[in-house]
Amino acid sequence: MTAIKHALQRDIFTPNDERLLGIVNVCKAGKKKKNCFLCATVTTERPVQVKVVKVKKSDKGDFYKRQLTWELRDLTEVDAKDASKENPEFDLHFEKVYRWVASSTAEKNSFISCIWKLNQRYLRKKVEFVNVSSQLLEELPKAEESVPSGESQSVAGGDEDALDDYQELSAREEQDIESMMEMCDYAISNAEAFAEQLSRELQVLDGANIQSIMASEKQVNILMQLLDEALGEVDTIEGKLSSYEEMLQSVKEQMDQISQSNRLIQISNTNNGKLLDEIQFLVHNMDLSKGHIRALQDGDLTSPKGIEACINAAEALLQCMNVALLPGHDKLMAVKQQQHLFTELRDTFARRLTNHLNNVFVHQGHDQSSTLSQHTAELTLPKHSPLHRDLLRYAKLMEWLKNTHREKYEGLSRTYVDYMSRLYEREIKDFFEIAKIKMAGTSKEAKGKFGLHGSSGKLTGSTSSLNKLTVQGSNSRRSQSSSLLDMGNMSASDLDVADRTKFDKIFEQVLSELEPLCLAEQDFISKFFKLQQQHPTVSPPLAQPEAEESDGSTPSRMPPQADHRHSLSSDKDVVRLMMNKIFQSIETELNSLIALGDKIDSFHSLYMLVKMSHHVWTAENVDPASYLSTTLGNVLVTVKRNFDKCISGQIRQMEEVKISKKSKVGILPFVTGFEEFAELAETIFRNAERRGDLDKAYVKLIRAVFMNVEKVASESQKTPRDVVMMENFHHIFSTLSRLKISCLDAERRDAKYKYTDHLQSYVINSLGQPLEKLNHFFEGVEARVAQGIREEEVSYQLAFNKQELRKVIKEYPGKEVKKGLDNLYKKVDKHLCEEESLLQVVWHSTQDEFIRQYKHFEDLIGRCYPGSGITMEFTIQDMLEYFSSIAQSH
Repeated sequence: MTAIKHALQRDIFTPNDERLLGIVNVCKAGKKKKNCFLCATVTTERPVQVKVVKVKKSDKGDFYKRQLTWELRDLTEVDAKDASKENPEFDLHFEKVYRWVASSTAEKNSFISCIWKLNQRYLRKKVEFVNVSSQLLEELPKAEESVPSGESQSVAGGDEDALDDYQELSAREEQDIESMMEMCDYAISNAEAFAEQLSRELQVLDGANIQSIMASEKQVNILMQLLDEALGEVDTIEGKLSSYEEMLQSVKEQMDQISQSNRLIQISNTNNGKLLDEIQFLVHNMDLSKGHIRALQDGDLTSPKGIEACINAAEALLQCMNVALLPGHDKLMAVKQQQHLFTELRDTFARRLTNHLNNVFVHQGHDQSSTLSQHTAELTLPKHSPLHRDLLRYAKLMEWLKNTHREKYEGLSRTYVDYMSRLYEREIKDFFEIAKIKMAGTSKEAKGKFGLHGSSGKLTGSTSSLNKLTVQGSNSRRSQSSSLLDMGNMSASDLDVADRTKFDKIFEQVLSELEPLCLAEQDFISKFFKLQQQHPTVSPPLAQPEAEESDGSTPSRMPPQADHRHSLSSDKDVVRLMMNKIFQSIETELNSLIALGDKIDSFHSLYMLVKMSHHVWTAENVDPASYLSTTLGNVLVTVKRNFDKCISGQIRQMEEVKISKKSKVGILPFVTGFEEFAELAETIFRNAERRGDLDKAYVKLIRAVFMNVEKVASESQKTPRDVVMMENFHHIFSTLSRLKISCLDAERRDAKYKYTDHLQSYVINSLGQPLEKLNHFFEGVEARVAQGIREEEVSYQLAFNKQELRKVIKEYPGKEVKKGLDNLYKKVDKHLCEEESLLQVVWHSTQDEFIRQYKHFEDLIGRCYPGSGITMEFTIQDMLEYFSSIAQSH
């Protein structure tokens, strides 16, 4: 085994810089006996890597080759199978279990012991050793405790100790050993004889060494004498060094005294420097110039230069008051006096600034009130940009006041909101009063027709109930159709396109005036009161206006009164709260104006919906949470509700239509009403944001139109049902085709189907009158054929023989047929109305149907009466002349 181990080390492991420490001859358990070697190796370079290598003898020669390699750190368990009995089997658990049978139990135990030692030395990994004798695992530590450290390498097992003592043979050493073994041919065959020869040669070398040592005794004596002389010289040098040390000791004491003095001087200088820094810090940061003090006490708050000086002084004062003092500074008398001076200056200037701004608010409010008369004749709102421009000069002072005197800042906020809310309330009420007067034409006319009383412009009076319509002929049909579109007290026939365009312009001007006014005021509040940051602030205790409700308006989306006693979470909430207070009348006035417009003409809700939607969309793009966006959104809900009421009222009027029993129906008023509504709506909603609302209304209206047309047609006594359906659905189809409303494509196709279906039905039902007996005769012929009688045998039936057929045909000569067609034309003309011009369409369809029946009768004669020579008294060409001459004569 030793020779094999040496050969493996030389051929396999030395080229890979590895050392072989353990080896066992094994074969796989339960399989055909194929021997191989498991080798435990370590690398010669650090970090040391421990491996288990499977080596197998090559099939082609006597050399060995490496087959498999496992890292020892991947080993999880070693199973020796039996710890008490000798058993050569053992298992190694890597990524899977490998079962081996060793050539002997001793080799197995030696290999397991080597694995355990390598794990303890290099890995310290918890590898489980199962069914392994404890004595085998404890062999190494016991050996290390029982022998000195120098000898433990040879006792505790050669494999582990060789890890540190093993040195690879050099090339020269290897050549010497080989030459020595060549000199002794029996070195391999007789190791004992070779060892005895080496021992004898070693004894000869030892003797030669002893003789060499004895021959050098004289030289040793000379060396000892030289050492004695050197020791004497050393003693002399040590004496001199001792004297030098005594001299240096006194110098050291003097240097220590000098160092102590220098250290004290340095400490004193450091303390003086720190004291100077503290004094300079206090003087630099807590010294307010006389000019700043004078500006705070007596500065001019009216001129631009005076305001600029006050701003600089206030900022300097705030910087002095906010300086971060170090511990102990506040106990200095000078610091206390300076802080007291700063507090007095702050209170004095805050009081002066508050009084001045209060006066500015009051005076500016009165000055603006005096200019209101300039805008009474025009539909414009006074501009407050001069007031804002004057006040914005104090914005930095307001920020200073906000940071130093919160109570005075909130008091100014309340004062500004109070005065501006009164001013805006007067301006807005006068502005809306003018708008209402312009809507109605003149103030006197508006008050007479719509009940406008006082300056508030509220609507009074009651809405009259809708009267049921009675169709009294085609001449009154247009006026009745217009009244179907009216949802208010006035008749829509009194209004024209110019009136509605005028209302649209007035309403647009109202919104266009309000929008910049609110945006400018909100921008001013944010800048003047410094409410642009998002840090939490304490809200001014402003009273929240309650949501006022008027007829047709919706409650304002404002929080409850109790919620405003709590502090708001952001500056945006403060701005919105102030805007709600200042413009508390805008929503009420807008709702009142909307109610008036809706009372004048319900179609105004279409204009208002488009305009209001556009302004809400614009406001939300600027700031979705702004006061303007919220208020217009509330009003938009009211406008949308009025629009829905308009649609519902029109549907209700359709359902209430009653027809006259004495006159023909013609085009129903709500059908023409829908046409007018659609034309107007398409004009108003072109490129509008709320197109979806109109599409929904279209669907509701057209469904109601379809349903009520069928209802009226069923109730009609004077006009046939097919005529009512045909004319009205033709009108609906024409309207939808002309307007090209995409959401009503399905209804347009449905209307076309209903029109053509009822046209065909009307034509078929009317044709039985001019050829009544002939129709009855051939219906009987078809009935016999349907009963199973052969076609050529029908002529043998008594009631349908050739004589009976000739008799019936003789009753309808060409002259008689023309007379019957002329009567039919007059009846159709009596049924149809003039507005739709369907007479020629119906007459042409009647001609086609008559020709089809004529061909059908001839076909029956040819099949049921073959060879009889019986023909009609008139031909197709005769019929075409009859239809043409009748149409031309009328």
